[in-house]
Amino acid sequence: MTDPLLTLVRRHAEVHADPSGTARTPIPGLTIVRATGRSELDYAISRPLVCLVVQGTKQVTMGGQSFGLGAGDTLLITADVPTVSQITSASAGEPYLSLIMDLDPAVIAELATEMRAVQETNHAPIRIEPTDREVADAALRLMRLLERPSSRPVLQAQLVRELHYWLLAGRHGSAIRRLGLPEGQVQRVARAVALLRTEYARRLPIAHLAGVAGMSPSSFYEHFRAVTSLTPLQFQKQLRLIEARRLMMEGARASHAAYTVGYESVQQFTREYGRMFGLPLVRDVEAAKDRLRAVA
Repeated sequence: MTDPLLTLVRRHAEVHADPSGTARTPIPGLTIVRATGRSELDYAISRPLVCLVVQGTKQVTMGGQSFGLGAGDTLLITADVPTVSQITSASAGEPYLSLIMDLDPAVIAELATEMRAVQETNHAPIRIEPTDREVADAALRLMRLLERPSSRPVLQAQLVRELHYWLLAGRHGSAIRRLGLPEGQVQRVARAVALLRTEYARRLPIAHLAGVAGMSPSSFYEHFRAVTSLTPLQFQKQLRLIEARRLMMEGARASHAAYTVGYESVQQFTREYGRMFGLPLVRDVEAAKDRLRAVA
């Protein structure tokens, strides 16, 4: 990874990072993550994105697969899939730093029509590869644009489009191209995923989700699991538990968190919480809070 990119990412993060280490930027979809120590396990259902690590190391797990990445690597996530991640190498002097860009299906679709199609043979939703030089160069110019606010209205969309272009033209191209197919399976499932993300606290029958995706219930169930690695019910359950954990980290009682995210039984909530996070609810929340206090 180029030193100029590291310098700009670090400078922006030091000024703009919030207590969680997230530094938003004025460019929609572009975020920087900064950490000065080993992090706790982060459970999430990630959106399609590309992550360029510029310093430090991170471990990402999906299902039974575990991936390690460090400076100079690109992590690509092409579907809404559950991940467990942990920053494994970082310090105050050399913090973990990564640049994250949400992938835009509309931009991908537009570019894909102008580029020669490449047959996709590997549908794995998570990939890690060395960062292409052209991708790093486009990211560098996006970071420079942050320090020239008068130029952003003119150049922002162009540079975001260029970054997507180099991703499509590079080693990740065939996987990313699937996101731009308007009536492809990934996009149809994505419509149901969007509803689940906003309405996770209420009951959403398979038939209703299938209708949103424009599929029959049996076809929807099959394609949803193929894309996300989860059934719709498992997906909704993980969304609920992740949000409940966030609420309790902020001080909410277990019963309040359970009912807020849609559970009708606190006993069921605590049982499923322990299964997902690997510890009884009270122990997990207290341990996570202790780790955050130690880092602060």
